[in-house]
Amino acid sequence: MVKEEWRFKANNEVHAAASLTMRNILELIMGNIDVTQTGKPMIHLGHGDPSVYPCFRTSPVVEDALVEAIRSANFNCYATGAGIDPARRPNYPTYEARARFSSLEVRHFDLLPEKGWEVDLDGVKRLADDKTVAIVLINPGNPSGSVFTYEHMQKIAETARELGILVIADEVYAHQVFGEKPFIPMGVFGAIAPVVTIGTLSKRWIVPGWRFGWIAVTDPVGVLHKTGIVSSLKSCLVISAEPPTVIQGAIPRILKSTPESFFVNINKLLKEAADMFYERLKEIPLLACPHKPEGSMFVLVKLNLSGFYDVVDDTDFCMKLAKEESMILLPGDAVGLKNWLRVSFAAEPKVLEDAIGRLKAFCLRHAKHY
Repeated sequence: MVKEEWRFKANNEVHAAASLTMRNILELIMGNIDVTQTGKPMIHLGHGDPSVYPCFRTSPVVEDALVEAIRSANFNCYATGAGIDPARRPNYPTYEARARFSSLEVRHFDLLPEKGWEVDLDGVKRLADDKTVAIVLINPGNPSGSVFTYEHMQKIAETARELGILVIADEVYAHQVFGEKPFIPMGVFGAIAPVVTIGTLSKRWIVPGWRFGWIAVTDPVGVLHKTGIVSSLKSCLVISAEPPTVIQGAIPRILKSTPESFFVNINKLLKEAADMFYERLKEIPLLACPHKPEGSMFVLVKLNLSGFYDVVDDTDFCMKLAKEESMILLPGDAVGLKNWLRVSFAAEPKVLEDAIGRLKAFCLRHAKHY
């Protein structure tokens, strides 16, 4: 027998990196589901994708814009790395699509639940060192559902300036707010500290599978140009593959023509869902929600582990919940918040009602009884 010797082997570093992603964690939890055993259909509240529900369907304008782009035959070509011109500079006053971005995952949070999930700026200063280059701000908040005030955001910009760093503003849920606080773009404070803003069609237009987004730079002083950050961003865009050209071709019409009534209705649905989930959660023992969500599609729920007799931590909770109730939540450990749960409330009312019932049954079943 000829001995076979191969020079290639699996990359364990890639496996290790993949194991830390939210997608991988959710897939592991899904692997615990057997609907033939539970007799219950799966409820997935572990990610923010309401597109599966008819009430959250995107606007017909969005669908028509894509069909029009396809039928025009003008967008069957390759695109430049930074995106085609119509998508980069649409004639629209609120948005300026600059470029495609890859997914950005934040693994550490300095948030203060007792202050409505504000950023712990004193903590940021203590943690900052010579390797710190940016403060990443997610507003409206994922995973917290928070919306930051103008005053707090100004303090964040001032802290960034004091530390000599920039602000990366993840505004994927821009304007998707339904509480008392209005959405304030971080770019408003660009004169204090330079801001790189990430935006997308995914959430506000309810098309997460399109994978289209942009990067916008607010830098009136020109710091990011002088330091070469802008040119570095452009180089990254040349390396990575851009989203389909036909989607880029649809952008100008989508941004200009989507009726305001569509956004108003989506926010109304989200507010009703958030209010209902927050109030009904009070009925469930060993779970607590310190703040009603004000934006995005998520809420953070705190586990009282001392009240369970056989639940070790948040991951154990989610694995057992999936097995027993065919229901998926994201353990807080996946986003740096051990023994919390991130729940998406972007679902139809009947689905949320069912989810709350399953959560309550699970907690009662696993609670200590003195």
